[in-house]
Amino acid sequence: MPEPAPASLSPVDRSLKAFFEQLGDSVSPATLDAYRRDLQRFGRWAEERGLSQPGDIGQADIRAFAAAEHRRGLNPRSIQRRLSALRRFFRFLRERGERKDDPTQGVRAPKVRRRLPETLDIDQIMALLEIPDDSELGVRDRAMMELFYGAGLRLSELAGLNWNQLDFGEGMIRVMGKGRKERLVPVGRHALAALGRWQSIHRTLADGCQPRIFTGLNGKPLTTRAIQKRVAYWSQRQGLDQRVHPHQLRHSFASHILESSGDLRAVQELLGHANLSTTQIYTHLDFQHLAKVYDQAHPRAKKPR
Repeated sequence: MPEPAPASLSPVDRSLKAFFEQLGDSVSPATLDAYRRDLQRFGRWAEERGLSQPGDIGQADIRAFAAAEHRRGLNPRSIQRRLSALRRFFRFLRERGERKDDPTQGVRAPKVRRRLPETLDIDQIMALLEIPDDSELGVRDRAMMELFYGAGLRLSELAGLNWNQLDFGEGMIRVMGKGRKERLVPVGRHALAALGRWQSIHRTLADGCQPRIFTGLNGKPLTTRAIQKRVAYWSQRQGLDQRVHPHQLRHSFASHILESSGDLRAVQELLGHANLSTTQIYTHLDFQHLAKVYDQAHPRAKKPR
């Protein structure tokens, strides 16, 4: 049986204490800590405004709290999290009979701005793919870059690839994506040629028994961190003016295909996105490209000199 709450606690704080006790082990420790931080912040805010009883809090107060947090500089995602905690708290109060309504109903956080993926242009991609293949590491890393850009793979997907997932004859690779969903992705001739050169070297490493495609020269599989470092190394070595992350190659793959084909569904399938809405962010990049072409080419768009 829970200990009685100290008399010094306000009614709102007592309700919060009961809520946290009721949650118990039904949520993870991290979620419980997040709820505690968010709701205690709301409790302090309510107390400062004389809202000492849970029944005193109305929808206007919830809106005012969200607005105050926004003015304080809290990002929209964090405000959404706080509102989510408040919804669960007021649902708890309704179940206990302390409220008949839900003041969080209809209150929305500011929209989270989706950051556009950072992509490389064709010239930057070409510079990155022209890795000298006069060394074993150069051959391996060139195959890695070609496959990142040529198949639009995630870092974890590329790191986990085995040779038996690659079909040189059909020019296809079988990829195990998020949620262990499998997809077939075509592989271009340049990537296949680079992979063939690397396979010849790979067979001589560690008795050729390692099934993973991308390994160190000791035959041990490369970690995702090691692959990230190689991509960053070559972006600097090849004279790019930015530190490149593997995901930028995936974004560039998607953006360049969409620019050329306009086929959003095909890009969705190639990337292994479960929802088309995830892929639609690339249409914003495509529009940026179209707007740039328009500004450069349309006579009515050109600025007077």
